[in-house]
Amino acid sequence: MTGMDLDKMCWRYMRQSLIWIVSLSLVALLAMRIWMINEILIPLIVSVSFALVVEVADICVWKKVAKKAPDSLPTFFMAVSGFRMLAGIGVLFVYYLLANGHSIKVPFIIFMVFYFMILIHHSLFFSVKSKGEK
Repeated sequence: MTGMDLDKMCWRYMRQSLIWIVSLSLVALLAMRIWMINEILIPLIVSVSFALVVEVADICVWKKVAKKAPDSLPTFFMAVSGFRMLAGIGVLFVYYLLANGHSIKVPFIIFMVFYFMILIHHSLFFSVKSKGEK
């Protein structure tokens, strides 16, 4: 894969990530507006921030690994899955500690929607990419 193809793929991945994150955010904000559920604003901000950080880190590291050691990509995909899961657990744990006894059900559901969105996007993007190379 040439450097130009790699750069195009990185931009495509980031563009798709942003579209999904913004779309989910707008749906959540619309639901917040319609049903007057203001308590989802902070969990929404946390979930969007988490999704953006994970997706940007994912694509930056993937680009470096793909350029320098393409044979290590399967290991990278396993490592990024583990990192994503541990980071998600860490974020939820910190949120639980800061919730001060309040219900964590709604923030958990919002976070999991974003978590599964980035998980599905990552899986679909790279499975299509790997099928295209074969």
